[in-house]
Amino acid sequence: SSFLLRVALASVFLYAGIDSFLEPDMWIGFLPPWTAKILPARAVLFGFAFYETVLALWLLANKKIFYAACLSTLTLLAIIIPNLGIFSVVFRDVAILFSALALAVLSYKS
Repeated sequence: SSFLLRVALASVFLYAGIDSFLEPDMWIGFLPPWTAKILPARAVLFGFAFYETVLALWLLANKKIFYAACLSTLTLLAIIIPNLGIFSVVFRDVAILFSALALAVLSYKS
């Protein structure tokens, strides 16, 4: 079950990360508006895309999975909470969040 959860989470982060590099105009609208006040939107998008790609590869590497699962959980919370107003878009992320939590519970003792 750990393998399946890792692949599921990694596929989501890997797809989003890679597609953000390939189709930035499709993803840039999902950034919180306040990020553009700190850095240019594309820089934030590419930084987050890199982060998601690294997180996906970490999950697939099967090393220190508890920490990767916790980071995945925090990442998904950071996506869901500010976007509760568009829950019709992020409702799927709730299932992914619980997958990350399940992986954290499964890997806690390892």
